[in-house]
Parts: sequence; structure tokens; C-alpha cells
Amino acid sequence: MSMLTIEPGKIPTKDLHQFILGAVAPRPIAFASTISKDGQPNLAPYSFFNAFSSNPPILIFSSNRRVANNTTKDTLRNVEDTGEVVINVVSHSFVRQMALSSVEYGAEINEFEKAGFTPLPSEVVKPFRVAESPVQMECVVDQILPLGEDGGAGNLIICRIVRMHIAEAVLTDKGRIDPDKIDLMGRMGRFYYVRASGAAVEEIMQDVAAFGIGFDQLPAGVKQSTLLTGNELAQLAALTHLPNAEEARAVLQQRPDWQVLLESGDTESLHRLIRELIAGGAAETALQLAVLA
Repeated sequence: MSMLTIEPGKIPTKDLHQFILGAVAPRPIAFASTISKDGQPNLAPYSFFNAFSSNPPILIFSSNRRVANNTTKDTLRNVEDTGEVVINVVSHSFVRQMALSSVEYGAEINEFEKAGFTPLPSEVVKPFRVAESPVQMECVVDQILPLGEDGGAGNLIICRIVRMHIAEAVLTDKGRIDPDKIDLMGRMGRFYYVRASGAAVEEIMQDVAAFGIGFDQLPAGVKQSTLLTGNELAQLAALTHLPNAEEARAVLQQRPDWQVLLESGDTESLHRLIRELIAGGAAETALQLAVLA
């Protein structure tokens, strides 16, 4: 494929910023609630955000210097002064309210009031929680790491969770978070967001302790297929045993029509059958046919 090659430093920062955001996506959103040293609440979303450790429980988000004028945001000033923040997750039910809170209001403006959110007192830290959010994480700030001094430079805010609140309504019967119930939003480039529920959620099971045979062991015929995709071949490559010819022939005992297909030399139809078997959860049978082909 034709590639656009970019060398940082040789294009405007605002353009590089958008290429990075468009490529590193979707990103979870940290809806950060802070409070100034004078007691003024502040609420702002950040998509340079993720979880980085479970023990200790660490979240990191970045409050970047503004590209346009190299100024910093109220959130950064507040965590520098108080060392506390509440990270709330963003569900689809209030994503437009969240977007409204991203407007660069003055430090004297309470975004809880401006965007219609309900402040909920925290139990350990001073900043309020967002009552509408299904998961609220009270944090202390362990470290703030500046990454530069120019516009666009990040300030990594390393947060340690000291108390976590999860709405029971988003849990499964087994007490785990259900992606459809929590209905999270992710940020992409420019004005694009993604809703992480429903058909957008795909379950991919891969036992990391089970050593798959790998692409290198797949029969050449299927590896060279113009029909089978890399994702489909990966489901064959994830199997832990490559059957020999005798083991593979066992699949034909109940399906003489497959024997006819193999003898016909119709490679395209055979690969379509292999694809159907993979889609139907019968990857082992599909691999047996691939070996025979």
C-alpha cells in the first residue's frame, strides 16, 4: 500500500497532533474532577489516558499544554496545588454533557453546573465525583511528569486509586463489568467518538498459555489463499495441534461430499467451506480439511 511518511518537527504541531490522535484510537476518556486550593470545582475530559498498573492501582492521564498559545489548563494547576483528582468514566448517556464541559471556561466557572452534572462528595479526597458516571475512582497524585515546554507538550499525571465506586447496575450476575451495561465512550481523532457496546464489542478468546502451531506451520495452500483473511488464518494458527494426514482423513468418514470436493480440485469452493467452518466455531475441522488440501 502507498504510505504517507511524516517526520515529527517538519510539519506543524497541530497537524502532527491530529495524525497521532487519528492513529492511536480509540482512547478511553478520563473525566477528571479536581478542586482548586480555594475550593473551586473543575471538571474536564482527557483522552490521553489509560490504566498502567493494578498493584499499585495506577491511572495516568496527560494534561497537555495548549498548542495554540502554550498555556496550561485548570486541571493541571489544581492537581499541582492539591495532589488529588477523581477519574470518572464516560458513558454514552451523558457524552454530550461531557463534550460541553470541554469548553475552555474560565477558572471561576463550575463545569458541574455549566454541563448539568451532579457533584457527589468523595469519601477520601476533596474533589467531587460525577454522580452520573457508573465508575468513579478517587485518586491521589503520586507524580506529575512534564514532557516538554512547548505547545502540545504533555504533563503526565500519575494517579493512584485510593477508592473505587462502581454502580451495581453495570455488573453482570458474576460481579464483572458488562460492556453493554456500562456503555463506554472512546475518543478518536478530531470530532470522532466510538461507542463501546453492542455490535462494536467483539469477544476474542485466546489462551496465552496454549502454544498455537503458528502461521509457519499452516499448510501452504491456505496460507496462499486469496479468500481467507489473516484473522481467519489466525484462528487456525491458534490451534495447538497440526493433524497429520491420517488424523485429517477422519473428517471425511461422515462427509463423503467433502471427499468429492477435495477430489474436484475446486480450491475456491474448498476455501469457502473452510471459511464457513471457522465462522461456525469448527476451526479444528477446518484445519483438517486444510491439511488434506
